[in-house]
Amino acid sequence: MPDAAKHRLEALRARMQAAGVDLLALGPGTHMQWLLGFYPHPDERPCLLLVSASGEAFLMPSINAEGSREHTDIAFHPWADADGPDAALTAALADVGADAAKTVVLDETMRADFALLLLDRLQGAAHQFTDATLGALRMRKDEAEFALLKENALINDRAMQAGFAAARPGVSEREIAAAIRAHFKSEDAEPAFTIIGSGPNGAFPHHHTGDRKLQPGDAVVIDIGGRKDGYPSDMTRMLAVGHPPDGYAEAHALVDRAVEAALAACRPGVRAMDVDAAARRVITEGGLGDAFIHRTGHGLGIDVHEPPYITSVSETVLDEGMVFSIEPGVYLPGRFGIRLEEIVILRKDGPEVFSELPRTLHVVES
Repeated sequence: MPDAAKHRLEALRARMQAAGVDLLALGPGTHMQWLLGFYPHPDERPCLLLVSASGEAFLMPSINAEGSREHTDIAFHPWADADGPDAALTAALADVGADAAKTVVLDETMRADFALLLLDRLQGAAHQFTDATLGALRMRKDEAEFALLKENALINDRAMQAGFAAARPGVSEREIAAAIRAHFKSEDAEPAFTIIGSGPNGAFPHHHTGDRKLQPGDAVVIDIGGRKDGYPSDMTRMLAVGHPPDGYAEAHALVDRAVEAALAACRPGVRAMDVDAAARRVITEGGLGDAFIHRTGHGLGIDVHEPPYITSVSETVLDEGMVFSIEPGVYLPGRFGIRLEEIVILRKDGPEVFSELPRTLHVVES
């Protein structure tokens, strides 16, 4: 087993002991990826990594066993399609000493039928999700993860500039997105998403990039991300075609001040809701509070959206190593939208911003 996986399993067991958890079960997905560095092919066949205080074992579809063995020396309890998983699950639970587990942590992203298979086997066991165990560990990034996220952020900066270069009157949202995707691929990154919201389309925070062509006077939301070496990027910047619409400059300045207020509020020991409040207060005092219709941010790690979530109700206490977005926005239906997004890692003295691209409005000639 790689040293990184050993260290993470040790840290996980310490968290499980502190939380009074007998068994943790993960399906194929990003929790398993973070813990072990891989996950088996995900399909409808039940596949579970079981971790207890005394050991770990896989319930493993035999069709996936050979390929998975290349990545791990953890014990497999394989099952064939003709037999079903029940006997193998019983053996796997006995192997890790958890066949009478009373408290189980379930991977909240696993298939429901996987979870029910396990809970039906452990009648009466209390269950919870990963927030206090593996989820808490994932929120704190180490320096290796920081380096990968930083590399991806700088690629994203350059992809954004490729989008700026492609933008001009008569070019469609899809064509700008294509230029951005091409840039990601030129740096061996996979495009993850390209939201290009021009003119009134920018008032939809998660607009589906379409065929609308840029027109003079448009404000354009560009929210993009890619992925390289297992980690993603995410950033939003604004572009205008010629002179932006009436009221835009004031709204852009307001959103930028909200970003700065949220960054100033980010300190270890501060609640996520207090960071959200700092951004929201600026926009509300500027008269556009009703136009700020989403949370201030989300965590970023192996997943583009993961804890911590920077919301008005989140009591998560922020800590060193947490990586998350600060992305206030305002959306004026029929006119335009503005979102400015930074990804930060929280250091002991405050946030470190990943992007090196200014948040100033990029203007192309009309």
